[in-house]
Amino acid sequence: MHHTQVTSGHGDPVDHHERNGWTVLGVTTDIDICSAPAVQEAVVRLLDAGRRHFVLDLSAVRFLDSMGLGMIVAITKRIRAHAGSLLLTCSDDHVRRVFRAGGLYSVYAFHDSVDTATGQAPQGSGLADWPHRRA
Repeated sequence: MHHTQVTSGHGDPVDHHERNGWTVLGVTTDIDICSAPAVQEAVVRLLDAGRRHFVLDLSAVRFLDSMGLGMIVAITKRIRAHAGSLLLTCSDDHVRRVFRAGGLYSVYAFHDSVDTATGQAPQGSGLADWPHRRA
């Protein structure tokens, strides 16, 4: 498995690797006004390199603010424009509560782990009808 670390000028790391057709982006820091741009830059670079299907792994994230939520919406729109897919992994209830408070919890597919998120290879665009709310 090939791992690459992408760092911004702020030194905020984002690891990524390929798994079952997915590009798994592991965010290794809290997502706030300082780190959100680095995460977005990493996605843009990977999209430019031809990647389309992403798992944003938030397992290590303990804090997410409105800037972080805005960044996730921005990358979702960009991935959708490239006919891609985006899944989120997060088992921390605090982080999930931020999505609920922002009214975004029901428009994303959350998984408890990268294993479950990447269990099936991506098929077509998983964001074609985003932000359709799930039941």
